[in-house]
Amino acid sequence: MEKKGRNEKLWGGRFLQGTDELVEKFHASIDFDKRLYDSDIDGSIAHVKMMAKESIIPQDDAGIIIEGLEKVRKKIENNEIAFSAALEDIHMHIEDALGKEVGEVGKKLHTGRSRNDQVALDVRIYLKKETELIIDLLKGFQKSLVIMAQKHQDVIMPGYTHLQRAQPVLFSHHLMAYYEMFKRDIQRFEDCFKRIDVMPLGAAALAGTTYPLNREFTKELLCFSKVSDNSIDSVSDRDFVMEFISHASITMVHFSRLSEELILWSSSEFSFITISDSFTTGSSIMPQKKNPDVAELVRGKTGRVLGNLINILTLMKSLPLAYNKDMQEDKEPLFDTVDTLKICTDVYTRMLTNIKIHKDRMYDACKQGFLNATDLADYLVSKGMAFRQAHSVAGQAVAHALGHRKELNDMTIEEFKTLSELIEKDVYGYLEIDKMIERRISYGGTSFNNVKKAIQNAKVELGLQ
Repeated sequence: MEKKGRNEKLWGGRFLQGTDELVEKFHASIDFDKRLYDSDIDGSIAHVKMMAKESIIPQDDAGIIIEGLEKVRKKIENNEIAFSAALEDIHMHIEDALGKEVGEVGKKLHTGRSRNDQVALDVRIYLKKETELIIDLLKGFQKSLVIMAQKHQDVIMPGYTHLQRAQPVLFSHHLMAYYEMFKRDIQRFEDCFKRIDVMPLGAAALAGTTYPLNREFTKELLCFSKVSDNSIDSVSDRDFVMEFISHASITMVHFSRLSEELILWSSSEFSFITISDSFTTGSSIMPQKKNPDVAELVRGKTGRVLGNLINILTLMKSLPLAYNKDMQEDKEPLFDTVDTLKICTDVYTRMLTNIKIHKDRMYDACKQGFLNATDLADYLVSKGMAFRQAHSVAGQAVAHALGHRKELNDMTIEEFKTLSELIEKDVYGYLEIDKMIERRISYGGTSFNNVKKAIQNAKVELGLQ
């Protein structure tokens, strides 16, 4: 006789005692894995269709089960199913709800599979969709970068090393550096997608199954590229989760670097940009304040995603094959990473288009700090001096100018002559900011033509032409 009652589980045949209520709560994953319901139902429908095709279950039963699963999907969408820790996870909730819809025939659904390969499938279906969405969002952000770069194509700003003014660069060139960063991020997600796109269903608990499953047919129904090759690895593998969160971490680091710059540039000390009121907040006590909170939050949320990476790596580092309950803990860091990356990308795309650029302030900042010192050295090299000697002379020129509280282009030709007889009046053309930009012609450099071509190439890559 079948056991009845509150403590009955789908796995409860072997157990003589019911599960402690606290253990049920501790054991349950439904609070977070319920978002997998759509993936779980899609996987179950494909599994049923395959079993009917291979005559593992009758076609009529398959039709009833599929219809029941669609009803369950609709009920979940309409919040008509109450989730309970007693049913542990989304798989058991769906199977329980299916039984209420179709009766005994619903018990055939789990033939030839385990929750081990089932959850591996669900996470892969979910992550495929989310990875494609994230790639699209990142491309949207790239478009904002390119549009902004084109709009401010000729704006000149100081380039920095060690957060010290170094050499003048085009603001558009600086923006296109981030375009390249995020292009690599997209490439990483595209490559990661290949390893997510593997169908594990049919591995069962770990050893495969005695039923004649047509895994290739299931693969085609679920639009996977390939079937997993080893049943043990199929249920043990969370490399794709670790890889995804790793790539997400790198992407968030890039957002964090940009955040740091926007925060600095919007400060009174820089005043290079003004961020729209729509993407800033004020102070509860200081009426004059306008805080770059969005950029700060993105910078802060980067630590959250990096923490998720450490979480999943630590989780997996000592697990023996095959499935272990520890692996239930992979979903919260994964889901949190997906949600965080999506909203950060979305908000940044919107914020970027609402930033005002202070062209004159950027240009004026290039006039101080001896950003033309390297160009003075290059000028001397053009006159026949070895670079190391030219570097020394340029350094002496900087020291002289500092002592007289002037910039290099304010020095007289007589002052230059005391440092080197090679210096003539044509040196002043070398020291002009626009000319300095124009001469940076090496591939990938900040010259006007180089940056114009880079923007054009990016527009082609993004389909903006």
